[in-house]
Amino acid sequence: MPTLEQVEEQVKQLTKAEREALLDWLSNVMEDELELNDEFKAKIERGELDLQARRIRLHKP
Repeated sequence: MPTLEQVEEQVKQLTKAEREALLDWLSNVMEDELELNDEFKAKIERGELDLQARRIRLHKP
């Protein structure tokens, strides 16, 4: 199995279109590995409740 350094060197040799396709594929692989575990679901629910109660933080640019 190639090392990360070897893969990085091979990626540098790809065309822009090939790198974009690789990025798209890798993003899909990573997304598929994500799970909505109970802790993450609870954070989402707390966030929704905070929004409903207008407890929000504004980020200034």
